[in-house]
Amino acid sequence: MNIMFLGDGIGKTLIKGNRSVVDGWTTFRSSTVAVVGNGFIAKGITFENYAGPSKHQAVALRSGADFSTFYQCSFVAYQDTLYVHSLRQFYRECDVYGTVDFIFGNAAVVFQNSNLYARLPNPNQRNIFTAQGREDPNQNTGISILNCKIAAAADLIPNITQFRTYLGRPWKQYSRTVFMYSNMGSVVHSSGWLEWDGDFALSTLYYGEYMNRGPGSNTSGRVTWPGYRVINSSIEASQFTVGNFIQGSQWLPATGVPFFPNLTAT
Repeated sequence: MNIMFLGDGIGKTLIKGNRSVVDGWTTFRSSTVAVVGNGFIAKGITFENYAGPSKHQAVALRSGADFSTFYQCSFVAYQDTLYVHSLRQFYRECDVYGTVDFIFGNAAVVFQNSNLYARLPNPNQRNIFTAQGREDPNQNTGISILNCKIAAAADLIPNITQFRTYLGRPWKQYSRTVFMYSNMGSVVHSSGWLEWDGDFALSTLYYGEYMNRGPGSNTSGRVTWPGYRVINSSIEASQFTVGNFIQGSQWLPATGVPFFPNLTAT
């Protein structure tokens, strides 16, 4: 495909829609923008689904494009904002806003130097940053969040004690998500992670935290599930870098988008 969307910047070039599950669309078809085909690049664009928190699943962007790259873009919605559906994806210097499961799917994806913001949900809802959908232990998929900011959006800040906010929950049996070298605000609940449905996937998931900082990064009160771990080995953590996890050193240089292939930029 090799198509590029080039905007004037976050908040300046906007692509907006309001399809939602409540209004009769499937989650898959609710996306404001959907990308398939290899080699898609977007720079300087806000992708938004403004259906609102009461409309449940309402996707701003869905990518099923191998080698898809998003640079200095924002993704704005509530539940299911960003559908990282499949294949290899890279997000750099992006902002993602949402409430329930707002980064979800079964791609192999790395977020680098980006900001993830939990918004004000409906009164009966909780915020969950990720819901990764790996269904088989042999799939080389997962969500890797590296050197990012994990925080409350402006509308949640005054209400932060009223709503619990979690790093992720297991949408599928072998859900896999890691947070590494990221700055976690106080918005993150001390337990860190949330069950999907009772004991489902708690022994088969892979959730890891490595070298994070900030008030939400204290792992002493985290869940004690068999599949959760505080990663202590840089070798283990390095599985989830741009170079190793999405083979980014082979295809990202041609995009012109900055990246670092290892755990840190130095």
